[in-house]
Formats: sequence, C-alpha cells, structure tokens
Amino acid sequence: MFSLLLAAANPAVETAHDAHAAGAQDGLLHELVTKFGIEGFNVGMQLLSFVILAFVLYKFAIKPVLATMDERNAKIDAGLKNAEATAAQLAQAQVTAAAQLKEAQLAATKIIDEARKTAKELAEREAAASTERAAAQIVKAQQSIELEHKKMLDEARAEIARLVVTTTERVLAKKLTDADRAGYNEAAVRELTTV
Repeated sequence: MFSLLLAAANPAVETAHDAHAAGAQDGLLHELVTKFGIEGFNVGMQLLSFVILAFVLYKFAIKPVLATMDERNAKIDAGLKNAEATAAQLAQAQVTAAAQLKEAQLAATKIIDEARKTAKELAEREAAASTERAAAQIVKAQQSIELEHKKMLDEARAEIARLVVTTTERVLAKKLTDADRAGYNEAAVRELTTV
C-alpha cells in the first residue's frame, strides 16, 4: 500500500518500482518452484489425469445418479399430484356420500311416515271391523234372545193352556175328550196370543 502511495506521488519512480516488483515476483515464483520441486510436465500430466478422472466420474457416476435423482423427483411430483387428486376425489366422495346419506334419511323418514299412516289406517280398519263384529254379535245375541224369548213364551203359553185345561177339567170334574181338550187349548192359545 505504501508503494502505491509513492507511485501516485511520483510517476517516474512508479515504472521503476513496477519493473522491480515484477522481477521480484518472477524470482519468488522461480524460487518456490525449485524449492518445492514442481515440474511443469508432472503438473500437466496430473491436470490431464484429473480431467480424465472428472470425465469418467461424470459419465459413469454423477450422470446416472443425477438421472436417478431426476426420476425420483418426477415420481415424487407424480405422487404429490396423485395425492392431491386423491384428496380431491375423497372430498368429492365425502360430499357425494353426505348427499346420499341425506337422501337416504329423507327416504327413511318418508317410509316411516308411510308406515305410520298405513299402521294408523290398518288400526282404524281393524277397530271398525271389530266394532262391526261386536255389533253383529250383539245383533245375533239380541236375535237369539228374542228367539229364546218367543220360544219361552210359546212354551209358557202351552203350559198355561195345559194348566187351564187341567184346572178347567178339575173344576168341571169331568174328563174331557181329546177333541174338547184341543178346542180349549186353541181357545186358550188365541186368548194368550192377544195378550
């Protein structure tokens, strides 16, 4: 740095100093080469060996590794795209499933409502049928009671007629013939029927 300041101050000194510095540098370089035993031919051969080694490594080691890495990166990218597509399909499937579930719930609600309506109608029909059967049984029972009542009245009339005839026979103290008895029975029955 000091030499630069001096060179800026005095241009004539600068050219002399540059020549001396270049010579000193050449001497220093020559001294280093001889001191360490560096030979140009050996350095050139080593440089050539290095270039050949670098080419062989690039051709047979680095290039296949890079190709494999590119292939793996492509697979990873494809996997990521596939994962994104799968995630989108999953989201779509979830939306579709939710819509189908809602439709199924609506259909189930409709079926349940229809079943309730049908059950109510069936219960009403069964109640009406039971009422009709009960009414029919009541009518049959009333008819049976009426028939039984008529039968009982007929039997009572016949018994009363027999008793009247027997009583009349005793009162009159005589035996009646079958024709007399039939006549009195018919008269008693006519009288009882009007009652």
